[in-house]
Amino acid sequence: MFLSSVGFTIVITSLWPYLQLIDVSADASFLGWVVAAYSLGQMIASPLFGLWSNHRPRKEPLVCSIIINLSANIYYAYAYLPTKDKKFHILMSRAFVGFGAGNVAVVRSYVAGATSLKERTSAMANMSACQHRVDDQGRQIRSINEISEDRVDISIVPEESIDQVAVLTSNILFFVVMFIFAVFETISTPLSMDMFAWTRKEAVLYNGIIICCIGFESILVFLVVKVASQRVGDRPVLLAGLAIIFCGFFILLPWGNHYPKIQWADLKNNSLLSRASEATGVSNSSFEPTGCPYEQTWCQYTPTIHLAQYLSSDILIGVGYPACNVMSYTLYSKILGPKPQGVYMGWLTASGSGARTLGPVFVSQVYTILGPRWAFSLICSMVVGAIILLSCLYHRLIAFSVRHGSIIE
Repeated sequence: MFLSSVGFTIVITSLWPYLQLIDVSADASFLGWVVAAYSLGQMIASPLFGLWSNHRPRKEPLVCSIIINLSANIYYAYAYLPTKDKKFHILMSRAFVGFGAGNVAVVRSYVAGATSLKERTSAMANMSACQHRVDDQGRQIRSINEISEDRVDISIVPEESIDQVAVLTSNILFFVVMFIFAVFETISTPLSMDMFAWTRKEAVLYNGIIICCIGFESILVFLVVKVASQRVGDRPVLLAGLAIIFCGFFILLPWGNHYPKIQWADLKNNSLLSRASEATGVSNSSFEPTGCPYEQTWCQYTPTIHLAQYLSSDILIGVGYPACNVMSYTLYSKILGPKPQGVYMGWLTASGSGARTLGPVFVSQVYTILGPRWAFSLICSMVVGAIILLSCLYHRLIAFSVRHGSIIE
């Protein structure tokens, strides 16, 4: 999980500059499709790898997915070599990388099967556990792969005994959480280049530093989440995380009388430099326009987002997202109970991948056409909807063992 996340973070911060560098025809809308391609591949692969892990040793889908991931990343690294349609090679390579990343469902189902109910929140946060399969009380039981004909595993739970409403609600909440973060990670580089007039190199460097800081912040959040969930429960932590995310996006709404720098001035200067270079024979190929592109008409009337707003939002989302993320699939795992969870975790991962497919496409279109005010207002509305849904079905999101009375909450 750690290595996969490191690889994803390295690419996501440099994807937009890389795309612009090798194919000038790529715009912000196409960036949305490229980011979405990763999640689309993951959405397709997750249920397949989850089903595979339920009936075969988990190392098989893990090894297969890692080989796919490795090959796809090599393809991405050399996507600049073809003479034409380079942006489509990037699109395809990211789709294959996402397909390889479908092993997340296998990892989560393993952790769910290797922990007791008491251990699960901590283990889901750490993504590490001992090799044994236990039920919700922590008693060791046999793996689904080791069941013989003369013994029925107690982990075989009838489908109808699982609260399907709670399962569906958990998938919806996880979809919202992943959709929101997909929007955030997709838009951060174009937004910073538009609002702060950063060059491609500066955007990669500064956003890389910001994401690194958010990563360390998330580690602290995971530690706090483990303690907080033991004291107040998983549902209040999830609710608090959604509220913090709402604040993070609300802060990003543009306000004030200052407007972003438009690339018109750079275009004029570039024209002058071109004339000068023709006269002197010196190339100006290193010149890079900065600021908000004039093609985005909202740049002319939408107030700028200040750096303080951007950093404050990063901090808040860096707190809210990891809390919501770990609580979403921890609750989901507890709702399912001791049943082998490969397929169900595959659907949860597919739900998240669907969100990460639609999120980048949504934000790239809305942001490019309407600007950040509309994009972030719609996100705030979506978070409010998730909070209302969680509040209405709060009583249904309980552990399987609690619902059936074998454990007192």
